Amino acid sequence: MWLRRHRWAIVLATAFFFSGAGWFGSSAHEYLSAGGEAPSSAESLQAKRFLERDFGAAVPNMVLVGRASASVDTPAAAASAQKVASVLRADPSVEWVRSYWSTRSPSLRSRDGRSAMFLVRIRGQDEEATLAAGRLVPEVVGVHGQLEVTANGEAVLRAQISKQVEEDRTRGELLALPLTAVLLLFVFRSVVAALLPVLVGVLAVTGTAALLRLVTWFTPVSVYASSISYALGFALAVDYTLFLVSRYREELARGQDCDGALRTALATAGRAVAFSAGTVAASLSALLVFPLPVLRSIACGGIIVVVLSAALSLLVLPAVLSCLGTGVERLDVFGRWRRSHHRVPQPWQGEQLGGWGRTSVYVMRRPLLVAGILAACLVVMASPFTHVKFGLFDDRLLPVSSQIGKSGQALRKDFADGSIASPTTVVLPGFDASLSSEKLDRLARSIAALPDVRQVQTATGTYENGHRIRPAGPDSASFTAASGTWLSVTTRCEPFSAQARTLTAAVRALPAPGPMLVGGPGAVLADMYEPLSDRLWLALFLVSMAMLALVLALTRRPVLAVKALVLNALSLSATFGALVFVFQDGHFADVLGGFTATGTTDIQLPVLIFCIAFGLSMDYEIFLLARICEEYQRAPDTTLAVARGLDRSAGLFTWAALIFAVVMAALATSDLLLLKILGVGLGLAVVMDATLIRGLLVPAVVALAGPANWWTFPRQPERSVPHRPAVVDDVCTPVPGRPALAPSSAQPHNPIRRSQPK
Repeated sequence: MWLRRHRWAIVLATAFFFSGAGWFGSSAHEYLSAGGEAPSSAESLQAKRFLERDFGAAVPNMVLVGRASASVDTPAAAASAQKVASVLRADPSVEWVRSYWSTRSPSLRSRDGRSAMFLVRIRGQDEEATLAAGRLVPEVVGVHGQLEVTANGEAVLRAQISKQVEEDRTRGELLALPLTAVLLLFVFRSVVAALLPVLVGVLAVTGTAALLRLVTWFTPVSVYASSISYALGFALAVDYTLFLVSRYREELARGQDCDGALRTALATAGRAVAFSAGTVAASLSALLVFPLPVLRSIACGGIIVVVLSAALSLLVLPAVLSCLGTGVERLDVFGRWRRSHHRVPQPWQGEQLGGWGRTSVYVMRRPLLVAGILAACLVVMASPFTHVKFGLFDDRLLPVSSQIGKSGQALRKDFADGSIASPTTVVLPGFDASLSSEKLDRLARSIAALPDVRQVQTATGTYENGHRIRPAGPDSASFTAASGTWLSVTTRCEPFSAQARTLTAAVRALPAPGPMLVGGPGAVLADMYEPLSDRLWLALFLVSMAMLALVLALTRRPVLAVKALVLNALSLSATFGALVFVFQDGHFADVLGGFTATGTTDIQLPVLIFCIAFGLSMDYEIFLLARICEEYQRAPDTTLAVARGLDRSAGLFTWAALIFAVVMAALATSDLLLLKILGVGLGLAVVMDATLIRGLLVPAVVALAGPANWWTFPRQPERSVPHRPAVVDDVCTPVPGRPALAPSSAQPHNPIRRSQPK
């Protein structure tokens, strides 16, 4: 066997390669992007680039809130503000600074007169501005004389997200590693065997970091892609190793030598791992149909980590197992307990069902009742999704206790016009305001007359409620340039809310005196909503057809394939409803570590969770269906086939789901709301799928379908199953640590049939 002959070379090469990968990937977080939500060709980004190029970046990307112990109009507060402004102006990355103290604008002063704003523009594109903000914030945030200063704004938010992602990743790894090791010890009851999945998981995360840094040479990669890929890679690597090590140990227990056990494990469980990796990668690839940089970078990172996890499990792990041989059983801490409580049944003793098998028998005797109750519960769980409101997260993505959380709360509560820090921008390229002031005046009045518009400022003056309230002043010249004119629109909407998206659509629908570009937070949301809604059907179609084809290729039974799709959709709908109930509506915030409910759901989350969770859930479904079909070929009795199939496969994928949920729970400890939602959503989806759906609803639905389950396409005669289980039978192994059930004879014993009196 090639792997056995070159096992030490593979192990040494892996150690050498991943030592270099660890060094190369250790700085990967420095090259990741915290932005890039909208497509590069979006109208909102065109407006932003126009302002940056021709108007000296007229919109601030850093906002400071200074809170005084008394009035901000006192000389002491003004002197403190001057010191803060001097620090900012001395930095070469700062283009301009405007504050209440320099302009005396009432909109920059809070209602109670104790707080005021600094509006700051940092030079450069998003990445340069983010790095500069990360350097500036520690210098200006804190107590400066009579002012306590907090920071907010686009550049500050990006810098804080990048920093928080790195802190959360370190904390998540410290939590996930020991918890996973403890669970694996319970599964394998051997310290050496339990450490192997952890080792492969660590290698997967290390390799992913290096490959993500390599990808950044060619395209921007989101910071969210790193966190999601690391968690997904560790979880999948552990799951894949769980399948292989379980099968290897089972073959050793059957009396095979190390070489034979490894060969059988690769031919059976290795096939399952390869099939699993293909399933998850195919589901993740559906994210590539959306032209959104964040989703595409997550898709790339996810596909990379899935392929890497499978490669490590199929190449490196077998080499390590070949080196260990029977040493994989060393330090069997529960060996005495297991030998005294478990006895391998002999073929003449018959076969006894475990807990999963007995549960399925109970369910299949009452299929309509169980299916009705579970379906009703899942529909109730899904019902909150009917009032979902899509938006994008703002500074409330971070905890209220953070500096950016405090300043964001102050902007919303203390200032009458907090949207001045993130206005909607209307750009008129090539428009000369001096020659066509009447047309500009007409457009400004039309925008100011819209219901959610608070104020419009442009070269012809200031407008409110459809009327001009102030004529052009000294500052009006900043709204014109040789290349065009722009308007600043402050609104009564939350920046990234559905209301802001509706207002953007209303502004874009107005007649304009020439080409018009609308930017700002609401425009970014609108530019993301359109491609998502337009291409959602394509992503759903591709995922569904790919999964349907995989199930049909394995079982050739259309009813089982359609049933798998429907149950997956029902399970994920319940997950989406639960996420809306918790995170949009604000329930159980204290239990989940505290978060701020914004009343909206990030528009990218449902698609992201669907594409990840659907592939994982279908994996478990395929393992179960493969075993059920094999048992039905051996003994054509639906109840017996489901009972045996569930009993022999449920334990393994339930342990896999539990370990995956632990890793997702570590991800959910993040202080970033988006990662917290992803961790909770994926963990809930996988655990619910592996227990309620596969353990209860699948037996009930199979019982209701009856003989229709076994219709084949194309129609073929049933093959007899040999005494030794086939490859598809080997894929679904018993619970690790529990002895394998004896193979069925030509006249199989039916453990469900009641014994008859003599």
